[in-house]
Amino acid sequence: MAAPLLNPDRRMEIVRQGVEQQPVIVIDDVLAEPEAWRALAGRLDYGRIGPHYPGLRAPVPPGAAEAMRGELEGVLATTFDLDPVPPVFECCFSLVTTAPEALAPIQRLPHVDGLEQARIAILIFLSGTEMGGTAFYRQRATGFETLDPERFPRFEAALRTGVAEHGLPPAGYISGDTPLYEKIASYEARPNRALIYRSRALHCAEIAPGAALRASATDGRLTVNSFLFGGG
Repeated sequence: MAAPLLNPDRRMEIVRQGVEQQPVIVIDDVLAEPEAWRALAGRLDYGRIGPHYPGLRAPVPPGAAEAMRGELEGVLATTFDLDPVPPVFECCFSLVTTAPEALAPIQRLPHVDGLEQARIAILIFLSGTEMGGTAFYRQRATGFETLDPERFPRFEAALRTGVAEHGLPPAGYISGDTPLYEKIASYEARPNRALIYRSRALHCAEIAPGAALRASATDGRLTVNSFLFGGG
C-alpha cells in the first residue's frame, strides 16, 4: 500500500448524537486505495477471534494500522479530547458471517467494546451499502447511551430486569427500537466510509434481514475494525 494511506480528498463530518451529544466522526472516501485493502483482505486467512463477534477476523499488518492512526491523530485528539492519542491496540479485517437465527442472545443486543473514556473505535466499510451499516442506542431504563465503570452496574441490573419482564430479544440482528433500547442514530455502510467513535458507546451492526453474510472478502460484509487504547 502506498503512502499516504488516507485519501487527501476525503470528506469529513463530525456528528454529535443523542442526549449525551457524543461525537461520531464520519469520513467518506477515507482510504486512498480501497481496492488495495480489499485485495489484501482477500489474501488472508480468517478465523474466530473472541466469543462475541458474530463472524471471522484476520489481522491487518501493524504498520498499516499505525500509519492510518497517525494520519488521523489531529482530528482524534481534538474531537475526543485525547492527549496523547492512544496507539493501535487491535486492527482486523472483519466479516460478519453468523446467520440471524444462530446468534447468541448477547449478540442480539447493543454492546460496547470497552468502558474506558480514551478507547476509540475506527470502523471502515469496504463492502456495499446492501450489507448494512451501524446504529447507536440508548438503554430505555437508564437513559445511558455510553457506559463507564460507574454506570455499568446500573446498566447490567436494568438489562436483567428488562429481560425478565420482556424476555430475550428474538433471533436476529437488532434494527430499530425495542422494549429495552431506543435507536438514537444510524449510519449507512457506504463503501470506503469510516465511522470513528468512543468504544463505550452502545452500538450494533445494522444488518437487514436476508443479507448475504458470506465468509468471503470479495462479496461478504467486509470491514476494517481498529481499536485504539493504552500507551502513554
